[in-house]
Amino acid sequence: MEKITISVEELTVSAEINHSETARKISAALPIEGTVNVWGDEIYFEIPVHMDTAPDARADVAVGDLGYWPTGSAFCIFFGPTPVSTDENPRAYSPVNVFGRITGDPLQFKSVSSGAIIRVTKA
Repeated sequence: MEKITISVEELTVSAEINHSETARKISAALPIEGTVNVWGDEIYFEIPVHMDTAPDARADVAVGDLGYWPTGSAFCIFFGPTPVSTDENPRAYSPVNVFGRITGDPLQFKSVSSGAIIRVTKA
């Protein structure tokens, strides 16, 4: 697993990305900076990576998962239910390529506002 750092507002969180094709392409594009969109307990932001939906893409994800949303070329951080969730678990709007996990406390992202600048770097 490769380690990355996610920084937004006063928050800095560590994460690990897996060895998938999605993770490799995102890693190659780092550092990445974007503008936060908040959707329920999910943060997403557009990144300069364009990929198709992976064969193992899914809408049902876990708290702390990092996903790439092919429809919006977006990096997604899940930390609780979204507007399309049917219970307390996160659910993406449409399938995402899960490529990593937050290693710290993902609930810290609840304090982040839409419009904030987010930066992802190699650790």
